[in-house]
Amino acid sequence: MRGFLWFGMLASVATPAMAGAVAGVEHVIVIPLENHSFDNLFGSFPGAEGRDAAGEAAVQKDREGNAFAFLPRVMDTRQEPPVVDERFPDHMPNAPFPIESYVQPEEQTGDLVHKFQQQQDQIDGGKMDRFAAVSNAGGLTMGYFEGEQLGLWQYAKDYTLADHFFHAAFGGSMLNHFWLVCACTPRFEHAPDALVMQFDAGGAMTKGGSVTGDGFAVNTVFPKAKPHPKPLDGSAQLMPAQAMPTIADRMEAKGISWAWYSGGWDEAAARKADKKFQYHHQPFVYFKGFEEGSVRRKAHLKDEADLLAALKDGTLPAVAFYKPMGEFTMHPEYADLQAGDAHVVSILKAIEASPQWKSTVVIVTFDENGGFWDHVAPPKGDRWGPGVRVPTLLISPLVKKHFVDHTVYDTTSILRFIEEQYGLAPLGARDAAAADLHGAFGQ
Repeated sequence: MRGFLWFGMLASVATPAMAGAVAGVEHVIVIPLENHSFDNLFGSFPGAEGRDAAGEAAVQKDREGNAFAFLPRVMDTRQEPPVVDERFPDHMPNAPFPIESYVQPEEQTGDLVHKFQQQQDQIDGGKMDRFAAVSNAGGLTMGYFEGEQLGLWQYAKDYTLADHFFHAAFGGSMLNHFWLVCACTPRFEHAPDALVMQFDAGGAMTKGGSVTGDGFAVNTVFPKAKPHPKPLDGSAQLMPAQAMPTIADRMEAKGISWAWYSGGWDEAAARKADKKFQYHHQPFVYFKGFEEGSVRRKAHLKDEADLLAALKDGTLPAVAFYKPMGEFTMHPEYADLQAGDAHVVSILKAIEASPQWKSTVVIVTFDENGGFWDHVAPPKGDRWGPGVRVPTLLISPLVKKHFVDHTVYDTTSILRFIEEQYGLAPLGARDAAAADLHGAFGQ
């Protein structure tokens, strides 16, 4: 399906019948990386809808709808500190450009704004033409990497690449990690005023924040439970524990084994976190039942070392999530593309060497686009998303080889796949209606 309209409907508007399990799949591993759009990394992948199909969406416009003469260096700094990188020249053409002409993949770039309200403004009703105008980094949003250099590119060639996969929620990491595990948006009622967004009568944001006026946390807030940054101990700005059902609840009720593995978890849990450990990338810490000292935390929240041991000795649970340490997530500002790619390839090789490889499906995705432009408008969903298109790979002896899957998916498709694989009830309307990743299987 191509050429989506922002005001079109989702691919599935009614709850489809449960399709059942894919034969041979006994283990599902989900690896969410960070902050790159599809066009940013895979925009020239053979057979995929890439940058050459962008048309007018490649021409960025200001808030009044006028095309920029050149890509701006810095535009919207009203809510965010500016990202000014002198390695990129002035007066660059108003078009996508290769970042490697100025910054190499082993170097870091600045962190582009990627927040809930700003992303909706960037999408501009599906025109995809205000990314530069609504960015603290201006034209950097139009940069892309030639992905052929990536180890992940080769895995995409060998297995299945989904080229119409959208992150589930507008904005950044915290919210999209929630949608990965509960298909829900967290509540923070009676949040401190300092955290609450404000808008004028015309709907324009006048004060940025993390919490909506009606009490939903949509941008980064840290959990009340530890680990969280030590300076916030006891702070009213920590989000209370959430009680919504998660995929963990569904699995445990059916006796399905699972774990969330993280790089640096053991040190963080001991309050000795590496400076690049990302607290808001650990979604289960936000939920009741996973507090310090709880049985569930000890049983299910584990370190990267535990994942590697499970792979080696064949004790991988039925469902595993793996979040690399921040420096290996590919997140701009504190990670670089090359190191993150090398790390995830090393994990994939460990999975391939595992005695459980033959019955395992690995889903490598990106939590969100990180402020980088993509030309494909997301399908119309609900108040929360879907957001921008991101690369997603399915890697397994059981998936189609050398295949580009054009099915419309979003992050909740991962939940639906797990639900169907293990006979679990959906968590909400979005995962119940999501396409189920079955397009990657079969002949």
